[in-house]
Amino acid sequence: MFMKQLYPDEVTASIYDLDWEMLSEKYEGVIFDIDNTLVPHGAPADEKASELFGRLHNLGMKTLLVSNNKKARVSAFAEPLETDYVYKAGKPKRAGYEKAMQKLGMKPERILFLGDQVFTDVWGANRAGMHTILTEPVDPSTDEIQIVVKRWFEKPFRRPRTAETSY
Repeated sequence: MFMKQLYPDEVTASIYDLDWEMLSEKYEGVIFDIDNTLVPHGAPADEKASELFGRLHNLGMKTLLVSNNKKARVSAFAEPLETDYVYKAGKPKRAGYEKAMQKLGMKPERILFLGDQVFTDVWGANRAGMHTILTEPVDPSTDEIQIVVKRWFEKPFRRPRTAETSY
């Protein structure tokens, strides 16, 4: 069972390439990791992220950020996107994901989670019962050394969970 939780439901090259209109028909809420999911590690919210969040809000979707970063980083990123957030989430522990679900006021099956790391983003969101989409990192050259090491161990899990996936 543990190994099954490490596989994402879907994989995408970029969150900006997804069919958000189709996804909005199935999901009411979208939770994002920040660093290397939306922007390069440590970068502020950019025009591309602002346009995406505006689009999601226009589709009637609620958005939220879940990050292990400190409040200063997450709140500054969230403000221009007009979205709520959970900082110091402790991913992959369930508590941060449960707090996010509570803020959204939704059950996990109505929430989509997008992140760039298997051992934090995907594992935690799968354990919380959300649909997970793993994205390629926006800019891997900005990863901290511990993330570079983790990515090497993530390689076998960077594919969608299927009935044929061996656990």
